[in-house]
Amino acid sequence: MKLRDARALVTGGSEGIGKAIAAALRAEGAEVGITGRRKEPLEATASELGAQALSGDVSNEADVKRTVAAFLERQGRIDILVNNAGVGYFAPLAELDLRRFNELFATNVTGAMLMAREVAPHFIHQASGHLINISSTSGLSGGAGSTAYSGSKFALKGMTECWRAELRRHNVRVMLVNPSEVLTDFAGKLGREQEASQKKLRGQEIADAVIGALKLDDRGFIPEFSVFATNPF
Repeated sequence: MKLRDARALVTGGSEGIGKAIAAALRAEGAEVGITGRRKEPLEATASELGAQALSGDVSNEADVKRTVAAFLERQGRIDILVNNAGVGYFAPLAELDLRRFNELFATNVTGAMLMAREVAPHFIHQASGHLINISSTSGLSGGAGSTAYSGSKFALKGMTECWRAELRRHNVRVMLVNPSEVLTDFAGKLGREQEASQKKLRGQEIADAVIGALKLDDRGFIPEFSVFATNPF
């Protein structure tokens, strides 16, 4: 697709991978809206990028309806939805906290569904659209302590395949992106140490891959791809 003047909505766009994708879209000439739960950092990023700030929680149905409506009111249409908002929680099976487990699924799974559900009718009506779900290599292979996080990403993969089967006939491309470890604030928020290394991925690599996939002519698309660091060790 041609990204200049495209209208793109990126959830979780105030930092990390979401911010990198939003910045890359703006650099290509797209008009971009970003969502986030924390109003101050969201507005700061929006001001920095020249994007539309849409404060809201993707796990809250009313917020989703409001933010999508506000985006459409200003932009007139939506060409790209990037479901990037996500949270993490890691614990052994025997120690899983039900509240935290449910909160994670509410954002990573239900939130992605609500955003996609709200945007899908517009894609169908205009017979075009690009729906990108940012998952993780944790959604390809589970690991110890990752029941909640990996489970949510496996669920996202399954939903992506269902949406692709439904929407292809409407000329909508549904893609799944699986980043491996990326140096962001994600780990720090969970109290986990992340070793800084020039060999590890940054959000920019994920953004570059997403832009490359979007720029493919609309007669074809990349259903799913993973992005790994060449040698992170």
